[in-house]
Amino acid sequence: MDKNMVVSVNPHIYASQTTQTIMRDVLIALFPAVIASIVFFGIKALLVEVVCVAVAVLCEWAFEKITHRPVTITDLSAAVTGLLLALNLPVDIPLWQAVFGAFVAIIVVKQFFGGIGQNFANPAITARVIMLVAFSGTMTAWAVPAFTDATSAATPLAILSSEGAAGQLPTLGQMFLGARGGSMGETSCLALLLGGIYLVYRKVITWHTPVAFIGTVLVCTALLGQQPLYQVMAGGLFIGAIFMATDYTTSPPTPAGKLIFGLGCGLITVLIRVWGNYPEGVSFSILLMNILNPYICEWTKTKPFGGVQA
Repeated sequence: MDKNMVVSVNPHIYASQTTQTIMRDVLIALFPAVIASIVFFGIKALLVEVVCVAVAVLCEWAFEKITHRPVTITDLSAAVTGLLLALNLPVDIPLWQAVFGAFVAIIVVKQFFGGIGQNFANPAITARVIMLVAFSGTMTAWAVPAFTDATSAATPLAILSSEGAAGQLPTLGQMFLGARGGSMGETSCLALLLGGIYLVYRKVITWHTPVAFIGTVLVCTALLGQQPLYQVMAGGLFIGAIFMATDYTTSPPTPAGKLIFGLGCGLITVLIRVWGNYPEGVSFSILLMNILNPYICEWTKTKPFGGVQA
């Protein structure tokens, strides 16, 4: 045996990426969506975003201080959760409800389950679903985008689900740029796509889940005659597929698992949009697939080099 060989426990390979650098890249990738939200919905969008981020960071700091855990706010994960939650809210949401949502995301979904890396579901998505059930009135009260000629604040998905309302739909160009009703960070497909390209370039995420998610919705709605281009650009599909379905803790690590995860999210989204009571299904689909994630990981886990088939 080579005397220079060092035997040690894993990990054996170290990368330059840390939780902080990954979360920093996510914040950078969300910056175009933040700018778009301010352009289309005004300065109040920035206020909601600042409140959500501040409360998320404060809740994490306070909980970890009270429970005598190491303070982790410098890893920026709480800031990312707060910002993602804010971008999934209507701009006119009462601030106390935004505070409630940030509290649920950090304390209930993240910290009660052990902190970063231990939560069973995406904190921002789970908080949004809880808020949608608890505050259905304010969570579905959409504002008319500023600096546009929009006359209705209804979301394209709500219009698509209403009989005879197709004439009120924005143009595809407006859909892509973000001049439409919806949560303040989900409307601009262009801004979200730029953020997604940045994350892929930085190797923070891979293409598998977003492409499988969006592609499934595109193909299925086309087969069902549901105006696929509008279905793809409407609602929270882009922000969900790029920024939340790719969460490290709650999604599979293998390429095959990521594809299955994205496919499942897409199918559930289409089922809810076409046959469900809610016009939107992205949040519910990601939450349901988060619950199934341990099984997907088990089905798609790779065999260690030199290992035997279990």
